[in-house]
Amino acid sequence: MWLTRRHLLRVAAAGGLRATGARAATLPRLPGGRIALAGFDAVSYFLDGPEAGRPAYEFLWDRRTWRFARAANREAFREDPAAYAPRLGGFDPVGVLAGRLVDTDPLVYARLPGPDGTDRLYLCRSDAHRLRLVAEPHLAAEAELLWPTLKDQIERNIPD
Repeated sequence: MWLTRRHLLRVAAAGGLRATGARAATLPRLPGGRIALAGFDAVSYFLDGPEAGRPAYEFLWDRRTWRFARAANREAFREDPAAYAPRLGGFDPVGVLAGRLVDTDPLVYARLPGPDGTDRLYLCRSDAHRLRLVAEPHLAAEAELLWPTLKDQIERNIPD
């Protein structure tokens, strides 16, 4: 399961997190080196489809821990991580077009050709977003243009 602040807020609202004193329940800070792609092997998306990575084949890149199904995939990623990592920081392109950073499902994805002809990996929130992206591939290019204006929001601290 992908643990998000939204999920933790739902748990807190249901009474799963207890506040101490007058202060409300605080959400845990995710450490650097968190698991990318929910543990799926980024290289496998370009082979036979998403495959679970293994802790034995990990690589730290871009403040995240990437897992791979085999050593050869880890080495391919190590040589060119930007070629295999999801575009737009792993956020949904349709959300980026709306000016929002929208969580995605690592099993809902599209591989679309970039300007240089090589495939790029895009993760989507839902099948509807994926179908729209595949039907209108120019949306990925438009989201790429907007991405620099949104990516600094990832680093902002969200108040407790």
